[in-house]
Amino acid sequence: MSFDAAEIERYARHLVLPEIGGPGQARLAAARVLVVGAGGLGSPLILYLAAAGVGCIGVVDDDAVSLSNLQRQVLHGTPDIGRPKVSSAADAVQRLNPGVRVEPHAHRLDGHNARALIASYDLVADGCDNFATRYLVADACRAERKPLVTAAIGRFDGTLTTLRPFEARPDGRLNPSYRDLFPEAPAAGVVPACAEAGVLGALAGVMGSMMALEVIRQITGFGEGLVGRLLMFDAMGMRVDEVGY
Repeated sequence: MSFDAAEIERYARHLVLPEIGGPGQARLAAARVLVVGAGGLGSPLILYLAAAGVGCIGVVDDDAVSLSNLQRQVLHGTPDIGRPKVSSAADAVQRLNPGVRVEPHAHRLDGHNARALIASYDLVADGCDNFATRYLVADACRAERKPLVTAAIGRFDGTLTTLRPFEARPDGRLNPSYRDLFPEAPAAGVVPACAEAGVLGALAGVMGSMMALEVIRQITGFGEGLVGRLLMFDAMGMRVDEVGY
């Protein structure tokens, strides 16, 4: 794939990195990434994927922008209040990088549509805010053999990993799945919702940016990915730890 003069200038800082260069940037341009959720995690994720030149970004979200979102959902602005988040997201991407195509999906994922939608993308990044959707997305990605970058945040902490359970480890065993990592969802009421418990706004920016970095790594192939590793970020102590699984 060749780049025109404007694209060479836009992606110059990637092109001079030997770990990305022209071939890696071409892989980004050809990639189709589905982002589940255009909220706190999805906001920085979508912006950095667009800035990186990911060719097509699908955005799934059935919600509208509200004033309380703006403390952390930096994809949207005050004039967007009341608009569908997928529409606000598409406009934000267009302002940042008009060479990136956005496919808006203004509906909720469910058992009837998840697999068909996920099958049309190369990789999925899940930043949703509930366990039911996380299990649904993870199961659909496993069935459709699509890599999944998944993250979650609490009040002052976040986690991130990559799942490729349809591929084998060097010892021949399959990579772990989401259900291997979290066999059962917490009981109802154990994990309070964001509106009830609160969340540090900048934490969503940190974890969403980490998601974007991991997606870019999965597409271009540089560095060591997070398959089999759960990254944990503690905003109270400014610590990053990980556990293998």
